[in-house]
Amino acid sequence: MTIDWTNFTPWSSLAGGLLIGMATAMFLLFNGRIAGISGVVGGLLRPATGDVAWRVAFVLGIVVAPLAFGLVAPLPEVQIDAGTVTLIAAGLLVGVGTRYGSGCTSGHGVCGLSRRSPRSFVATASFMLAGFVTVYVVRHLLG
Repeated sequence: MTIDWTNFTPWSSLAGGLLIGMATAMFLLFNGRIAGISGVVGGLLRPATGDVAWRVAFVLGIVVAPLAFGLVAPLPEVQIDAGTVTLIAAGLLVGVGTRYGSGCTSGHGVCGLSRRSPRSFVATASFMLAGFVTVYVVRHLLG
């Protein structure tokens, strides 16, 4: 394994992590809610009275933030090394996994671990293990 020193960005990665941590902490503190994307979007699919506006604002913020960033700095080049069928299958598997796991990586990995939730620890370990195994199989056994 080698490090791609050209694209190694520890300071901006640290800054991004701090921003995510502060945003999720403030969201919990001010709204009493977990900033898990699957739960936020899931609530839009089965809306409750008075519960839609903040969810729409949350999702719009996720979409608008990179567009706003693009106005002040160049966006990184996106390179997807997978075909359409693979991306659709992966998206469906992630969707099924978030339903079975009662949450996604942001809900369990960021918010749940910081609350020392045992369920989130198991879920995050499962996400990571599945990712490691998938990369190994695709790159070394099939690749």
